Amino acid sequence: MSTTLNGRGRLGNQIIRNLCMSIVAEKHDLKVDYENYDKIVSLGVKLHIGSKIFDNTIELKDENFFDILNLDMGCLKSNLDAHFYFFQTDTIINFLYNYLNSKVIKSKIMINPYSERYDKNNDCFIHLRLDDAEQWNPGIEYYLKALSLIKFDKLYISSDSINHKFIDILMNKYPKSEKVIKDEIGTIHFASTCRYLVLSHGTFSSIIGYLGFFSKVYYKDYSNIKGWKWHGDTFNIPGWNAVD
Repeated sequence: MSTTLNGRGRLGNQIIRNLCMSIVAEKHDLKVDYENYDKIVSLGVKLHIGSKIFDNTIELKDENFFDILNLDMGCLKSNLDAHFYFFQTDTIINFLYNYLNSKVIKSKIMINPYSERYDKNNDCFIHLRLDDAEQWNPGIEYYLKALSLIKFDKLYISSDSINHKFIDILMNKYPKSEKVIKDEIGTIHFASTCRYLVLSHGTFSSIIGYLGFFSKVYYKDYSNIKGWKWHGDTFNIPGWNAVD
């Protein structure tokens, strides 16, 4: 059957990859085996499992995503394998963002255990991706600059390296701050309810932004970076605020 299993990257990459596969599967009624299916649907993100299985398989990738999606129903005669690709082009990411904000918003709000917070707080959530990707982190100056642009009541801080020196700097500067110690799904659920979001680099952080339906989002400006970008083109969303 069609698959996203054994794909590269962690949860953020898997959500983007699975969404691409699900949207195509819904159009062409494909039976799909998804990586981390249960975890992702617990966010309120439906992943479509159809019925059709074929004898041959082709790759679903960045270059042919829209071509395959736009085929007339009944014209696709192959299973799809998407495990090797990331789907982080500007065009695909904006397509997925619009899909989430039109097709997923209701189910995401209904399933969120913190749903009573939506549009009812003046809190800021900041995510710092560090751990094994610290070499690509935008730096503490970016986070401080972004926070200086926002008037918030309380700061919530999340990181995969929660005892890093950056967290100490932020908590010392903002006494009304609190570490968020939750699993991946709980972190996304809670973060998406905060009025302001300050994102890090990486797809997990971008997913927080995509699902922050009522949030004002800030990210590190990367418009001057030429060539390869570690996080792809996952932050270039209309209405989001690039911090230089």
